[in-house]
Amino acid sequence: MVYAPELATILRISDTTPTEKIFTLQKNSGPLTFSAGQFIQVSVLGYGEAPFSVCSSPERTENFDICVRATGNVSDALHRLSPGDSIGIRGPYGRHFPTQKMQHKDILCIAGGVGLACLRPLISHIRHHRDNFARLTVIYGAKTPAALLFKKDLEKWQSDDTMDLHQIVDEPDENWQGPVGVITDPLKTLAVRADKTIAAVVGPPVVFRFTAQELLHKKVPEDRIYFSLERRFQCGIGKCGHCQLNDVYICQDGPVFSYAELTGRSEATEACLPE
Repeated sequence: MVYAPELATILRISDTTPTEKIFTLQKNSGPLTFSAGQFIQVSVLGYGEAPFSVCSSPERTENFDICVRATGNVSDALHRLSPGDSIGIRGPYGRHFPTQKMQHKDILCIAGGVGLACLRPLISHIRHHRDNFARLTVIYGAKTPAALLFKKDLEKWQSDDTMDLHQIVDEPDENWQGPVGVITDPLKTLAVRADKTIAAVVGPPVVFRFTAQELLHKKVPEDRIYFSLERRFQCGIGKCGHCQLNDVYICQDGPVFSYAELTGRSEATEACLPE
């Protein structure tokens, strides 16, 4: 049964922001094998099912993480659970970031808000196989310092001399000492080797629109700019049509698409790409 979930046990729950929690899960039937950018369907008995990006390193096979913001029935129910409780999972599903194509290239990861949850596995994969990639640059923006996800990871990345991390917030607090502005501000001043760069972008539609404009202005090729269109999935396997965009199903044909693939799809262009 393609709709039948497998049981997974919650090993740990940790707060990463006031509204997001990290759930460390272990599938009862064995390891979960996935690639950066894929998602799973998570179900809580009596509340339904919802999609979440796997946000841990693909190289970590004994267990895996999801990042959950309490915004609906399923996510609210997850926030009320405890370690030792069981949930259902299906997947992984979807097309992942092209890590083979990315080898020996400069990688630019741009995340807005909870978009870092989707890019964290890609960043972890690159750091794990660091000799296979050239420059690694991460630009991460959030509304406030309190909304920054994975603060321990951010500290590690900031001190890692094999990569560059740029953090920016819209609204600083009294302790924030970093830059204030929008996510494209550090991108505008970033030196980019256009012929060697592959970009991965995840965030709300406004992030797609303005980062695409800036990347194209910097002459990054259209087939080397990748977005993850994290639309609301229901079945995850291209049966229900809920995530259909013209002639594609985002859950199956994506959620990772290149700019070149999306420019011919009017709905995507209107929603998130530059005019």
